[in-house]
Amino acid sequence: MKIQVGKTSGFCFGVRNAVDKTNEILKKEQNKKIYCLGELVHNKTIVNQLKKDGLIFIDTIEQAEDTTIIRAHGVEKKVYEIAKKKNIDLIDLTCPSVLRIHKIAEEYALENYYIFLIGKKEHPEIIGTYSFCGKNASIISEIEDVDNAINNLKESNLNKLLIIVQTTYSTKVFDEIVKEIQEKIPQNISIEVKNTICRATELRQEETKKISKEVDLMIIIGGKNSSNTNKLYEIAQKECKNTIFIENSEELDKEKILKFEKIGIMAGASTPQKSIDEVIKLLE
Repeated sequence: MKIQVGKTSGFCFGVRNAVDKTNEILKKEQNKKIYCLGELVHNKTIVNQLKKDGLIFIDTIEQAEDTTIIRAHGVEKKVYEIAKKKNIDLIDLTCPSVLRIHKIAEEYALENYYIFLIGKKEHPEIIGTYSFCGKNASIISEIEDVDNAINNLKESNLNKLLIIVQTTYSTKVFDEIVKEIQEKIPQNISIEVKNTICRATELRQEETKKISKEVDLMIIIGGKNSSNTNKLYEIAQKECKNTIFIENSEELDKEKILKFEKIGIMAGASTPQKSIDEVIKLLE
């Protein structure tokens, strides 16, 4: 059996930074309540361990009483305002790439641009970013949403459009949606496209596609609620008919795996190295 592990597998900078700093805070402030607004990252293994270590997960800033961590995906603009009124000590561990998009959205909204935000409506990153886009913005989750977004743009009477995208979105789908917009947009509207997909995400998607073409079985490791890991699964499925998506080694069917000679492994940006190593160990 030959095992090929993606070099870009596992933690990206934003996730590593959030996890490492949270662990540091928990060790330093052992006698203090530390809250986290939403899941720090989309991975059950990490979240469960942080709970054991004393981190208190909350759904709204109103539930916070003291020191509160902002997760890697970022939060809505109003969270900062509410925290300030409540004198909550915020520790902002939002991924720098996400913070950059917030800044871009805010600046362009002030310049009277209509904003098309491409990404999954229900994803926490999109929910947060949308709040920085001002009143003239539409979320495009898939190509079918383009017509409605263009109608909203026309009704706004603005003639400048900014297109930005979720950091973990599919590069291929993003390009397809931008092309659709460019073909349908009125000629009097100027368009500025900013591909804000994280470079680490792009490299991971490219490597997943490459490895999937070369193996008999592709294993994608990561949280089932992780957007970037789901994208890797979709990419791998198109290139390798035998593709499975697991959160940890316990989900592997050992009997089925034995019939494959070349196995590829790729893991999402919020997948800890321990989960990857356990899968490799089981295969070996």
